[in-house]
Amino acid sequence: MTDTLETTTAHDDKHDNHHGPTDKQFIAIFFFLAAITAVEVLVSYIDIGPAFLPVLLGLMIVKFFTVVWYFMHIKFDHQLFGRLFYIGLGLAVAVYVAMLSTFQFFAG
Repeated sequence: MTDTLETTTAHDDKHDNHHGPTDKQFIAIFFFLAAITAVEVLVSYIDIGPAFLPVLLGLMIVKFFTVVWYFMHIKFDHQLFGRLFYIGLGLAVAVYVAMLSTFQFFAG
């Protein structure tokens, strides 16, 4: 009978860890995102030349994936959901690039 209780408890603990970030992790993520936002604001006020746009885009990508992984629980869900999300993201980027290329085509 104790085997059943130990198995159930181990399964419940494993399930709880799989469900999402802890409160401490949410606080750490908050400070991480706040620090990146502060760097973005700082970059917008200083002149870093041609590195301006790549730096801001890189910081944006880091923030995007942090929010997706933790707040949308992609990191903790089944891999299929993550793959579906990334396929949709790829399609959206492809459509956006195609749209931008048409503007460039008609502008020239």
